[in-house]
Amino acid sequence: MIRILHQIFRTGIVTEPLSQVIEEEIKVVGAKIEDAIKQCFRGSLTIRQVDAGSCNGCELEIHAMNNPIYNCERFGIHFTASPRFADMLLVTGPVSRNMEVALLRTYNATPPPKLVVAVGDCGCNGGIFGESYASLGRIDRVIPVDVYIPGCPPTPIALLKGILKALE
Repeated sequence: MIRILHQIFRTGIVTEPLSQVIEEEIKVVGAKIEDAIKQCFRGSLTIRQVDAGSCNGCELEIHAMNNPIYNCERFGIHFTASPRFADMLLVTGPVSRNMEVALLRTYNATPPPKLVVAVGDCGCNGGIFGESYASLGRIDRVIPVDVYIPGCPPTPIALLKGILKALE
């Protein structure tokens, strides 16, 4: 145990800080998101993230958006495990045939007014998976989509901008 602690202290912090340009962009977008959330949702936006069959690249970027560097919670964005408490569905991946019913149930369980955001190229147009025996393709084939965030995977700042677009 002592050996591991010594190694941790020797290694120090290994993450790199964001560039000043990106940090400023996050602050600008975050302030706009915060204002939009205060107008629409009285202080906080609750998001339910749904993986409809993705490769998990988009999920990694969503987790990065929620980490201490980007820290989306400072703008009033919170994630929930239940669609019953969600204001927005953040859906990733092409809809696999096995996830079609689950996605529909999640959409129906979300109280109105609900926002749906398709994340990544797979969610927007089927991506590299497209339509096949196992995949229905893009998300709007199953549920209505309000905003599309393209990218493979989209960056955390692109995700924040997409959420802002949905709020506006």
